[in-house]
Amino acid sequence: MKWSAKLFDCTRAVTSVVILAVSAWTISSPVLGQDIPPAWAYPVNPPDFKPAPDTGIPRRVPDSTATYTLTQIRDLFSAPDWHPGDHPPMPEIVAIGRKPDVQACGVCHRADGPGGPENSSLAGLPASYIVQQMADFKNGVRGTSVPVRVPPKLMVGLAKAATDAEVAVAAAYFSALKPRSVIRVIETDTVPKTYVFSWHLAAVNTGEKESIGQRVIEVPENLEQFESRDPRSRFIAYVPIGSVAKGKSLATTGGNGKTPPCGICHGPDLTGLGPIPGIAGRSPSYLFRQLYDFQHGLRTGPWSPLMAGVVNKMNEEDLVSLVAYAASLKP
Repeated sequence: MKWSAKLFDCTRAVTSVVILAVSAWTISSPVLGQDIPPAWAYPVNPPDFKPAPDTGIPRRVPDSTATYTLTQIRDLFSAPDWHPGDHPPMPEIVAIGRKPDVQACGVCHRADGPGGPENSSLAGLPASYIVQQMADFKNGVRGTSVPVRVPPKLMVGLAKAATDAEVAVAAAYFSALKPRSVIRVIETDTVPKTYVFSWHLAAVNTGEKESIGQRVIEVPENLEQFESRDPRSRFIAYVPIGSVAKGKSLATTGGNGKTPPCGICHGPDLTGLGPIPGIAGRSPSYLFRQLYDFQHGLRTGPWSPLMAGVVNKMNEEDLVSLVAYAASLKP
């Protein structure tokens, strides 16, 4: 079946949900039982956060002959290219951006698009979807529950400054890349203690543990490698015991009427369908923020009313379970 036919089925399946839920949801959002976004999903750098000084010593990452200093790695107008054989040549907008306002896409999203817990994986997303998201950032309809976080602020500024041609070039580049699995999902009832490092969580090195509760704790396996913007960095996502199975039930059956099955719109394997993005293998921290923002009216661009209806009846445990399941799949 062509995606357009399935898309029609998706629209028909969720329309009744939207009609019943959106008006009440726009007035208030009591589903999560709180108005404060969960801190684990929206890490904010503490006021005294200071990046380590650059010693001038070149950094290296596994399986690469390249070297970069910390100053070079932190340059928002020069994307480190640790593994040039992993991707086609980056276009200028991805590699160096355009000063003074259009940062290089490959800095934050990495040269071949895997991104990290603090932002989006772009590899393999439909080009039209990327273009639409940039328009939504530019027009102010894609917001966030914690606007002080720098990653979305950078996206808004970049989207306002970039030309349509630049956006199209970047979208075509990332869309043509093949997404790959970079996340290991582990079910557990205890997790390493963490701290906020540059808008994402990192594990402390003391061996201290704490209860996971109803959270997803996503950390780089090697913090220095990720800080060096190596696209081959990998992550561990600790999730509550049983959450993957609960998420699978929600995604495949709708959880006894809580939501339409995700595969109707995102495809049976959740890897995407036509212009609708895949959610399989994506950062669960990132996915949770998007679902939470849809639920609370912060993402209001095209398709957002459908997504708002989809997540309206879910509580925080449901959202955690759903993103745990999605992250466990191959992209």
